[in-house]
Amino acid sequence: MRLSDSIENFIKALMNEESSEVELKRNELAHYFNCAPSQINYVLATRFSPDHGYLTESRRGGGGYIRIVRIVESSGQRLMYLINERIGDSLDEEECMRLISQLKEQRIVTAEEASLMASAVSSRALGIPVPDAMKGALRARMMKSMLMTIAARNRT
Repeated sequence: MRLSDSIENFIKALMNEESSEVELKRNELAHYFNCAPSQINYVLATRFSPDHGYLTESRRGGGGYIRIVRIVESSGQRLMYLINERIGDSLDEEECMRLISQLKEQRIVTAEEASLMASAVSSRALGIPVPDAMKGALRARMMKSMLMTIAARNRT
């Protein structure tokens, strides 16, 4: 497992145990994982952003801390945000997989649904001789369509 994944899993485990909020010290976390504090910053920026459903607050200095808060929103709100704001005209496979993983983690979709979604937008499914830009556009449209179906299901 990569160091970034380990740090992310550690922080998420703390959040699950305590609450939807956790306060950490960057240097202590870096010492625990035997890495540079910049590695902690990288994980926070790439894995705990508002796009991923988190807010981070940071205070530097001797008594500094990092506070990570899970944004609480309904599944319908999350889906509408993804459809209307997050997913543009194109998505690459990695972005799709990250979104699907988040939906599964937030229990908006089941593990089985996530697997089906991932399969539909995979490079294997889109292994057709067209430009990558067209594949990205197809992925975005398929994701929006799947999310609209899930949103409609959740309303009933």
